Amino acid sequence: MTNLLSYKKIWGSVVATILMIFSLQVSAKPPIYTSYFSDLAVAGYDTVAYFTESKPIKGNKRFVTEYKGAEWRFKNADNLAAFKATPEKYAPQYGGYCAWAVANNDTAKGDPLQWTVHNGKLYLNYDAKVQSKWLKDKQSFISSADKNWPNVIK
Repeated sequence: MTNLLSYKKIWGSVVATILMIFSLQVSAKPPIYTSYFSDLAVAGYDTVAYFTESKPIKGNKRFVTEYKGAEWRFKNADNLAAFKATPEKYAPQYGGYCAWAVANNDTAKGDPLQWTVHNGKLYLNYDAKVQSKWLKDKQSFISSADKNWPNVIK
């Protein structure tokens, strides 16, 4: 009988430890936003194109690199080379999470079609409604988001 109680205590401790580890892993978010079923950064859009062509352009599977655990696609070899040379210049701020959400100490997906380049940096927003709020006071939101990042993903 005492062996059975010992096994139950040990098993209970093992289960509790596993649940604790799982809950810690679930709460931490990756440094680069990707959808649940993909490892594509910025939903496969070419981040260099925001700077060189001032518009979102889908990347090509032939021009790809890995950065911070995500796959990044580009429309051509030149954009891929530019990103590889200075990824921090072209990667969206706050890992591609919605900049307005990060400013409000939260996270949400960043939509590559709701974007702003401000002072040489790329920012994504959740949707058009959020972006309209963001654009009204982006400098203030950037200051807040800079203070909150990266703690919001920990």
